[in-house]
Amino acid sequence: MRLFNAWEMGQDQTKQQIEKGLRLYQSNQTEKALRVWMRVLEKSADPAGRFRVLGCLITAHAEMGRYKDMLKFAVVQIDTARELEDPDFLTESYLNLARSNEKLCEFQKTISYCKTCLNMQGTTVSLQLNGQVSLSMGNAFLGLSIFQKALECFEKALRYAHNNDDKMLECRVCCSLGNFYAQLKDYEKALFFPCKAAELVNDYGKGWSLKYRAMSQYHMAVAYRKLGRLADAMDCCEESMKIALQHGDRPLQALCLLCFADIHRSRKDIQTAFPRYDSSLSIMTEIGNRLGLIQVLLGVTKCWMIQKELDKALESIEKAQELAEGLGNKLGLLKLHCLCETIYRTKGQQRELRDHVVKFHECVEEMELYCGMCGESIGEKNNQLQALPCSHFFHLKSLSCFVLQDPIAML
Repeated sequence: MRLFNAWEMGQDQTKQQIEKGLRLYQSNQTEKALRVWMRVLEKSADPAGRFRVLGCLITAHAEMGRYKDMLKFAVVQIDTARELEDPDFLTESYLNLARSNEKLCEFQKTISYCKTCLNMQGTTVSLQLNGQVSLSMGNAFLGLSIFQKALECFEKALRYAHNNDDKMLECRVCCSLGNFYAQLKDYEKALFFPCKAAELVNDYGKGWSLKYRAMSQYHMAVAYRKLGRLADAMDCCEESMKIALQHGDRPLQALCLLCFADIHRSRKDIQTAFPRYDSSLSIMTEIGNRLGLIQVLLGVTKCWMIQKELDKALESIEKAQELAEGLGNKLGLLKLHCLCETIYRTKGQQRELRDHVVKFHECVEEMELYCGMCGESIGEKNNQLQALPCSHFFHLKSLSCFVLQDPIAML
C-alpha cells in the first residue's frame, strides 16, 4: 500500500509540474516552461506523465521553429507510447512524428507516418485525431505540388472538423486551403478561406492561443497582396507580426517578413524589400524551412529582374532550383522555369529559352495543371476555380459553360 501511495503521489507531482510549465508557457515565459518540463522528463518514472510532457515540449519547439528538437522529442514519445501499449498514445505520437517531418519539409516521410496513423485501430480518441492527420498529409502533398491529393486530404480534414465540431481544426484547415488556392492563383478563394478562419477565431476563439488569429491574418495578407490590395495586406501582416513577436514565433516571423518584402516589391520599392527578404532568409535558414527559402529566393529573383540585374537573378534561381529539386516541389520548379524563360528571352539566348519552355510544359503536365474543360493552364493567372466531389478542379467559367451546354453530364 505504501508503494502504491508513493507512486500515486509521484503522478500528482508530475501533473502539477506539467501544469506549472503550461502556465509559464501561456504567460510567454517560454524558457522557464521548458526548464520545468525538462526536469519532469528527467525525474518522472510515470510513462503517461512523460508522454504528456513530451507533447508539451514538441508543441513548444514547433512554435519556436526548433524543428530538429521537435523531431527528437517526437522519436522519444514514440518509445514512450510503445511502453504504454495504448493505441491512442501511439497514434498521437506518430502524428507528432509526421508533423515534425512536415516542418522539416520531409514530405514523403510525413505522408508515410500519416498513413501509419490512419491504419491504426484505436478508440474514439484516435478517430478524432484523423482530422489532424489528414491536414498534415494535405500540407505534405501540397509541398510536393500534388494538388488533387492535397485537396482530398483538406476536404477530409474539414469533414472531420465538422463532424466533431472541432473549430480549431476547421480554422487550421481553412488557412491551408487559403494557401492551396493562393498557389493555384484563385485569389478570391485564397482570401475567402482565411477570412473564414478569422471569423471562427472571433466567434469561438476566446480561450484559444493567439497563434490562430496570427495565422489567419497572415494568410489574409498573402491573398490581399495577390489581389493588389496592398494597404489591407500591410495591415493584416502587421497584426500577424505583432503576435508572432510577442510569442517568439520564429516561423511566423519569417513568413511575415517575406510577406512584407513581397508587398514592398509590389510597390516597386526594391530597396525596402531587399532587407526584409534577407531577414526572412536568415530565419528560414535557421529553422530549416526549405519551402520558405524557395519563396524568398523567388522574390529576390523578381527584384533583380526589376532592376535589370539578370545575372544576379540567375544566381538566385540556381539556389532556388537546387532546393526545389531536393524537396520535389514541382510548382517551385515551374515558377523558376517561367522566370528563366523571361530572362533568356530578354538576353536573346534562344537555346536556353527553348530548354526552359520545354521544362515548363513538362512541369504543367506532371502536375496535371490544366483545365479538363478548356485545356488551358491552371495557376498561370488569377482565375476562379471549382472543385468537383472527386477533387478534380476546373476553371469556374469553363465548367459553368459546360453545365449550361450539357447539364445532364454533371448528374
